[in-house]
Order: sequence, then structure tokens, then C-alpha cells
Amino acid sequence: MNTKKQIGKSGIYINPIGLGTNAVGGHNLYPNLDEEAGKELVRVAIENGVNFIDTAYLYGPGRSEELVGEVLKETGKRENIVLATKGSPKFVGQELQNDNTPAFLKQAVEDSLKRLQTDYIDLFYIHYPDGVTPGYEAVGTLKELKDQGKIRAIGLSNFSLDQLKEANRDGYVDVYQGEYNLLQRSAEKEILPYTAEQNISFIPFFPLASGLLAGKYNKEMTFNDLRANMPHLQGEEFEKNLAKVEQLREIAHAKQAEVAHVVLAWYLTRDSIDAVIPGAKRADQVLNNLKTLDVQLTENEIAKIDSIFR
Repeated sequence: MNTKKQIGKSGIYINPIGLGTNAVGGHNLYPNLDEEAGKELVRVAIENGVNFIDTAYLYGPGRSEELVGEVLKETGKRENIVLATKGSPKFVGQELQNDNTPAFLKQAVEDSLKRLQTDYIDLFYIHYPDGVTPGYEAVGTLKELKDQGKIRAIGLSNFSLDQLKEANRDGYVDVYQGEYNLLQRSAEKEILPYTAEQNISFIPFFPLASGLLAGKYNKEMTFNDLRANMPHLQGEEFEKNLAKVEQLREIAHAKQAEVAHVVLAWYLTRDSIDAVIPGAKRADQVLNNLKTLDVQLTENEIAKIDSIFR
């Protein structure tokens, strides 16, 4: 089953299983990344029908975009790929700040185009609000860039519901990316109903809760990277979550699928979730994520998963 989904109202169609590339050149996020392995996983994704690739200036910073750009150049498949990136962070000395001013966003898009070695970006997100620039003004700048053909769709990430509403005042927002997974469902209360009503695609980040919902962890595991400070991976909370994952394993087992496939397939049954972008560190994980497309959940299974994680 490979039904393409439209991103918001953009007229851009994607395979709903995309690829998040923060482990491709994201040296500031993960220690000891192998850049060749990173390029290989992008290559394997493209060769196997993934056409939605998500990167950001912040991964690297800038390095992920460069590596993704190199692969797109060498494969010659740029026009088959829906390329998403994000801008707003900048370094002021050592300090990271966000900037949503028109001048900065225009420059950020130009810089991303260079690193990605392309003359258009399919989906450009404002990565974080800056707390100063009115959202509709920032989005208006992206609309200008869209009219110039430099970007094809407009996204926002990490905006609160109020910020999202203000930014979408003129109805220009196509995509919203925010935290959502079976353990962190607060988006269901407000943001998901709004995105559904506005025909905005919601793309969840941390869809597998940093690996917990992939069903690969056990009680003995400890973490020494960015997972080390995550409450859902510590102590009693971790044990409770592992018990819930075991209930998912029964459903997965019956389908001859893995826990991660069942979780990702469940997200795609939600209103306005048109794609998921699980990350990967190795090429075989990319191929594995694609097996999600073979999982068909029944209404009963959808309801059961909902209730396990209520």
C-alpha cells in the first residue's frame, strides 16, 4: 500500500513515511556520528520510495543540510523529492537565539538553498518562534518567498496554539510540526482539532518517544546522550511505559509486524496527521520504517491502542 498524501492544501504529495535526518550530520545532537553512514541512509531512503526528507539548519548546525544536498545532487533525483528544512536559530557568539524577522528569514532560506545545492525548498519551516516578531509577519515573508518560487509550502514548528493561530491569520500555513506521540498526547486537546479544521498537516516529532515506542528498550537500559534527561525513560515512569509497550507487542505480533510499525500506523489514522518522519541512524532502520505502510489496523485495534495510552 503506497497511497500518497497531500501536505495541507499545498498540492504537494508525499509518501506518508518520511525520513527525519537529525542523525545525518547532527554532530551537535549525537556524539560520534559517521557522515558516510548518514549519507547512505538518505540514499537508501530515496532508492526505496521515501520522497519526504526532513532536515534543519540546527542539525549540525548546517551540516545535515549539506550532506542531504550532496546525496540529492549525486542521485539526480531532486525533482522527485519533497525536501523540508527549518530556519530561525542563529548563533550570537556561543549563544543560540531565534530570529523570525523578514530580513533574517530571507537570508536563512538563501543559506539553506546553498547548503542543499538546490534552487527551491519544498517545505520551509520557521523552527521556533522568536517571541518578538508577529507570527503573521514572519509567515507573510515566507509567502513572498513562495510567490518567488523559492519555497513551495510554509511550515511552523514548536509554536503554541495561540502563536499558530496568530501566524495563520491569513491562512497561509500548510504544515505544523509539534511534539506528539502515544505518551505525549496534549496536542489532541487543542492543536490537532485546529489543524484539522484549517486543513493544515500535523507532522509529529518524537513519534517513537526517542525509541521507547519502538519496543526495543528494557528495564536494564541506561542512556548517555540526549535521552539521559527524558523523564519517560527514567525510573518508575520508564517501567510503566515499558508495560504499555508490551501490550502493543501483542497487537504487533498478531500482525507479524514490529511495535514501531503499529505505533506509526496508528498516528496515520489520526485526523490531520498526513505523515510521520521517524529518524534513523542506519540504512536498515529506514527500510524497516517503510514496513509501516503494510500495517492495516482494524477499528478495534485503533480503539485498543487509544485506551492503553489514555
